[in-house]
Amino acid sequence: MSRTGTVEHDRADSGRADPGTLIDLGAIDLNGLVAGREEIGSVNPHRHELALLDEIVWVNDDLTQAVARHRCAEDAFWVRGHFPDLPLMPGVLQVEAGAQLACYIWNRRQPTPKLAAFLRIESAAFRRSVVPGDEMYVLCREVKMGRRRFISDVQGVVNGRVAFEARVTGMALDDIKAD
Repeated sequence: MSRTGTVEHDRADSGRADPGTLIDLGAIDLNGLVAGREEIGSVNPHRHELALLDEIVWVNDDLTQAVARHRCAEDAFWVRGHFPDLPLMPGVLQVEAGAQLACYIWNRRQPTPKLAAFLRIESAAFRRSVVPGDEMYVLCREVKMGRRRFISDVQGVVNGRVAFEARVTGMALDDIKAD
């Protein structure tokens, strides 16, 4: 536990180096604004409490890499119960924020935005706590993209350090057949 009462998961303390980021955050303008919540909502289907991206701050020219911002609010829906007296952003929501950014850059290349479901989360690792008051940069780098599917590596970075990383796979829902 830190002096502030939050749990800190520090790989450096365990003798392992902090992994690098997918995108060099020092090389981009983190105060840029590519899309706000309304513009993100015109591409992504996520609404209300589960629209986790506050803004897209950078996208590369070929729409294969992007950086977004998530402000971890003091009154977020999960704060009261996860956990009382020690609120930690659930890892599944951290990965969801990354998946939403992956959906955004994939959908930006579609003729019309599609509703995508996530089929797989691989190699998820949680390296540091994300707590109310934190500003988490969400990074996404496409691994593979097709008309129906996409695979992306995603990360969350808080205070210059990787908080989580994972690989997500998504697929357009209109292409999923019911049995």
